[in-house]
Amino acid sequence: MVNHLKTSIGQYSDKGRKEINQDFFGALLPVQPALELKGISVVLTDGISSSNVSQIAAESTVKSFLTDYYCTSDTWTVKTSASRVIQATNSWLHSATKRSIDAYDMNRGYVCTLSAMVFKARTAHLFHVGDSRIYRLEGGSLEQLTNDHRNVVSSVESYLSRAIGMADTVNIDYRTAALNVGDIFIMATDGVYEHTNAKHISQMIAAHQDDLDMAAQMIVRNAYENGSADNLTIQIIRIDSLPDTEANDVIAQSKTLPAPPLLDAQQEFEGYKVLRPLHSNHRSHIYLVQDIESGEKYALKIPSIDLREQPGYLRQFMMEDWVMRRIKNAHVLKAAPQTRKRKFAYIVMEYIQGQTLAQWMIDNPKCDLKTMREIIDQVSRGLRAFHRKEMLHQDLRPQNIMLDEDGTVKLIDFGSTRVAGVLEASPDLQSNDILGTLQYTAPEYFTGETGSKRSDYFSLAVIAYQMLTSKLPYGTQVSKIRNKAQLKKL
Repeated sequence: MVNHLKTSIGQYSDKGRKEINQDFFGALLPVQPALELKGISVVLTDGISSSNVSQIAAESTVKSFLTDYYCTSDTWTVKTSASRVIQATNSWLHSATKRSIDAYDMNRGYVCTLSAMVFKARTAHLFHVGDSRIYRLEGGSLEQLTNDHRNVVSSVESYLSRAIGMADTVNIDYRTAALNVGDIFIMATDGVYEHTNAKHISQMIAAHQDDLDMAAQMIVRNAYENGSADNLTIQIIRIDSLPDTEANDVIAQSKTLPAPPLLDAQQEFEGYKVLRPLHSNHRSHIYLVQDIESGEKYALKIPSIDLREQPGYLRQFMMEDWVMRRIKNAHVLKAAPQTRKRKFAYIVMEYIQGQTLAQWMIDNPKCDLKTMREIIDQVSRGLRAFHRKEMLHQDLRPQNIMLDEDGTVKLIDFGSTRVAGVLEASPDLQSNDILGTLQYTAPEYFTGETGSKRSDYFSLAVIAYQMLTSKLPYGTQVSKIRNKAQLKKL
């Protein structure tokens, strides 16, 4: 049985002794695949009391986070996705104040605090601006996980030093926390945490384990009875179950879908007619096929007979299809439309009539500078499409670059691609093996470091050098590097 992330959440808010409630809160528990790829979000905001419109800022900030965060790319990390959403919301609120009659008085503007948590896989991601707080409850004591962005003038006077909408950009505090089953997190505005204590919070949660909404209500009531004059909002999050380390849709497909047998010309397979073999090596077999329904021609790739029994190979193979379906760029190979349910592990992609850059270099051993620039420029555009999605190709080489009959250059073969968002959801997918071809692999991989965008561009630079000189810049010396001292000598 596969375990998934499960939480219990209790929430309550009250205007207290004020005329209106300028706090706002919300949580979103998505279904698969968003649960795995994006996680569970819990958000809390507190509008500044000096403004008559801060409740609008508070509500807008929560709603935009819970909506827009799930619209960001599946390939992005939580930090990238949430930070971009928060920055966009901050800019919008700041602009709204600048367009209002209080353009030069942020104390009357669209300004609020923000505390947000995203629970993804086995990690909690915390985002914080202002003086709302996030705690972890352990053994009857509260551990504060956020810092108050507040300047204290005196015992009776203080003001926010950082808030959403206060300036055109915002500095967001970010941290992560490892999760364990049974962990309890508390999110609260100052109207609550300044007028209650860890003992009461712990008692209420213990007394209402099956109804955390009631626990939240009782804690708010206690803060009110203790004299709180502010709005009061609290959220309680309990971790009930954590996902298996390999709870990933790509892994699931690689384990449940069997590898198909080798195919023959004129054979029908899964709604396609096999026309002829295109390419075969130790990693895969590729065929030209025709969709029987539409008549469109595609390239169909199946796993290698030799490698399909190796652990992780089918997972890596199916990852290529996952990557293709998330990048839309003229210089990146496209996946074919998925109109039928698969019974086997295979990939269907656009058929490129052309040749690999490796073959082109054999046919054109004396490449001029202008042609090299045109080809490398197109490759770099494809790479940028990867990098915008927080992906690294990691196996850039002439054999993985295609030139079609119109001169368009496309990147192919994404089985080695590193996807930050997927690794975040399934950390066990992280491999220390060098996945690329040694002659084109950046030296940092050989010293045990994680690659970066610069690693892909190193591979691209090697290709550019090879196109002009018909040689590799360092021969085979790069693959012999094992430490930084050897790297410096090179």
